[in-house]
Amino acid sequence: MNPFQQLGELKKMRDQAMQIQRELSLVEINVEKNGVKVLIDGAQNIKSVETNNRSDEDIKEAINEAIKKSQQEAAKKLAQMQGGIAGLLGGQH
Repeated sequence: MNPFQQLGELKKMRDQAMQIQRELSLVEINVEKNGVKVLIDGAQNIKSVETNNRSDEDIKEAINEAIKKSQQEAAKKLAQMQGGIAGLLGGQH
């Protein structure tokens, strides 16, 4: 296999990953749990938290739920890249 072609494939995959990260930063996920509201983006950056004087445990649960949902969004986007990665790994064997 041509090593320059392989480098080109790696750059393409890196560019795809950066594009997916940009797309995820535009996705907003709203979670309301136990009276706590959390707004998080698909890249797992918390945009806002409304605690409404809830307990630390309630806040923690709401944030964990928001992170879980953002991970699900990221998994969907990363699945789009899977073919490119499998093709590259297949070419190395």
